[in-house]
Amino acid sequence: MNNSDNIYNLAVSGVQKLVPYVPGKPIEELERELGLSNIIKLASNENPLGPGKKALAAIQEILPDLALYPDGNGFDLKSALAKKYAVDINQITLGNGSNEILELVARAFLTPEHEVVFSQHAFAVYPLVTLAVGATAVVAPALNYGHDLDAMLQRVTAKTRLVFIANPNNPTGTLLSHSSLEEFIKALPTTCVCVLDEAYCEYVADQNTENSISWLKKYPNLLITRTFSKAYGLAGLRVGYGLSSPQLADILNRVRQPFNNNMLALAAATAALTDSEHIQDTIAVNAQGMQFITEGFKKLGLEWLPSAGNFVLVDLKKPALPVYDALLRKGVIVRPVGVYDLPNHLRITIGTMTENELFLQALTDVIQAP
Repeated sequence: MNNSDNIYNLAVSGVQKLVPYVPGKPIEELERELGLSNIIKLASNENPLGPGKKALAAIQEILPDLALYPDGNGFDLKSALAKKYAVDINQITLGNGSNEILELVARAFLTPEHEVVFSQHAFAVYPLVTLAVGATAVVAPALNYGHDLDAMLQRVTAKTRLVFIANPNNPTGTLLSHSSLEEFIKALPTTCVCVLDEAYCEYVADQNTENSISWLKKYPNLLITRTFSKAYGLAGLRVGYGLSSPQLADILNRVRQPFNNNMLALAAATAALTDSEHIQDTIAVNAQGMQFITEGFKKLGLEWLPSAGNFVLVDLKKPALPVYDALLRKGVIVRPVGVYDLPNHLRITIGTMTENELFLQALTDVIQAP
């Protein structure tokens, strides 16, 4: 082959169709591009408080051992999770972020003969992992920006092997009721695995999502994914986990790479599970910031979606990219969500009160500029 572009033809068909996931713009990148300083990032739903003291202490303690491989089975972290959620250790799969669990389930269960059902406006990784293995994505229209469970169920066929549900949903922040969600899972055929993505469950005010773990005893085709990247403030260490039946976990662990969690991540996550004070502070800061930012939207005459997560989706009623670009020039990074079929919206992570104030002032200046 003389033309280097022909290398693309060698890739499997699903990969040829993929558009890589684009994360929130890093602070360092904006500094390079515009020469700005004192930038605030409210784009990636990170915890503005950072890691808790117990996680940081655990990292410090483990540093002298970095020449050694980590525990490939993650025994200490699995034991801590098993105790916290009253599950058996063999029901747990550890991932390099919960994102890896989504990839593992796709690799383990999907072929080009299968279909995957998920909702419009759902997490962008669902179509990515689907296409990467050559399976067919079946998208159900959203209902009020959230999951329409009836529409999703209608699209489940004999070819459907996976269903993805994010609760709360990213990027819209919508939350399904406990009862409606269980009825949906109950109605699925046993030939279909339901992946319940609960990356933001710690922020849910009534903690209804905690009840989902009790469903594992009734539905062996249920996989619950969670993460330490959001409320626990450990996004930079990439550690998440799946909870399921022992049989489903066994399948995922067969395709999981050895040592997929580094030593620092395992130690920090294990310690973070015991730091209830940090979680309480995180939830309090989020609630206060959510109220402050949404009140600011109201004063500006903007509409937003009530959110159960640590972010809020605001409707600008016009193309959002120019506003996003103008905010960048003021040193404020938020998240455009056109890739989610929401070209007029921006997703704003709740920050510290100082960050929230700076964001609202910058947004006010941009919107009211002549």
